[in-house]
Amino acid sequence: MSAFTFGTRLAAAATLAIAFVAAGVPVAAQTTGQVKGKVVDGKGEPVDKAVVTIEFKGGTNMVREVKTNKRGEFIQVGLPPGPYWVTAKADAGQAADQVQVGLGTAPTMNLTLKPATKGMSAEETAFRKAFDEGVEAAGAKNHDAAIAKFAEAVKMQADCYACYMNMGSAHYEKKELDKAEAAFKKAAELKPEDSRPIQVLADLYNGMGRREEAAAMATKAAAMGAASGGGSAQDNYNQGVILWNAGKIAEAKTQFEAAVKADPNYADANYWVGMANLNGGNMPEATKYFENYLKLAPDGAMAAQAKGILDSIKPKE
Repeated sequence: MSAFTFGTRLAAAATLAIAFVAAGVPVAAQTTGQVKGKVVDGKGEPVDKAVVTIEFKGGTNMVREVKTNKRGEFIQVGLPPGPYWVTAKADAGQAADQVQVGLGTAPTMNLTLKPATKGMSAEETAFRKAFDEGVEAAGAKNHDAAIAKFAEAVKMQADCYACYMNMGSAHYEKKELDKAEAAFKKAAELKPEDSRPIQVLADLYNGMGRREEAAAMATKAAAMGAASGGGSAQDNYNQGVILWNAGKIAEAKTQFEAAVKADPNYADANYWVGMANLNGGNMPEATKYFENYLKLAPDGAMAAQAKGILDSIKPKE
């Protein structure tokens, strides 16, 4: 698991661990994410036309640049998952922070400008060097080196959220699940408004067979996503899988329905809405969603099962 794919890999691992989801991560799932945020000055006032530079730190050179609106807000879509370094500059000063982008997610950043200084301090330079080397090591699957470098970076910047997320990812790859859990919990503590570490913990617990804890984390992530305007289709789907596996069928149905609402062409989500309705005895709705699934994925992994169910529940002509 590289520094920039831990969310997808954990979600996939959780899905594959569940016998009834043989298809793994759906083809229809989103493949990019986004970053949004707000830039304010030292008095907390929004900064118009601040230049926001978004630099990918996942092993390839990619830089995006946007400007804030009159409310100080900015958004950049179409970003590959992974770690980013975000810098905002304006006459009022500059600010910088790291962020971890996941599939479909929109981490919200709050950047407060401070008077600009000539270049980075020695400590800032050392932090950036350690962080970048950690990302490079993770990309090369040198997980021990990655953990060491992110730990070094944390000593210089204790609130480095992306460091803890990446350390968790590296520990996960080494099957050091207790250490991965501790790192993700620390990330959640640093950014309690961000649902990403909560979702990752849900996936991690699910893969460890800790079903009740997984369901609790999935429910929390779903609530956070709803409060922020709704999570991605893939996040909703993954939460639904975890809740279903914990026997919480009604809650799972809500998440599968949210996934379909976010992406009507999400074949597997349609299938599981059908299954939830079948479980609840609502045959017309079950029929509708199984038929949707077969239209979207006629040769899908669950096509034969969907056809068999339809043959048994549709009225005979």
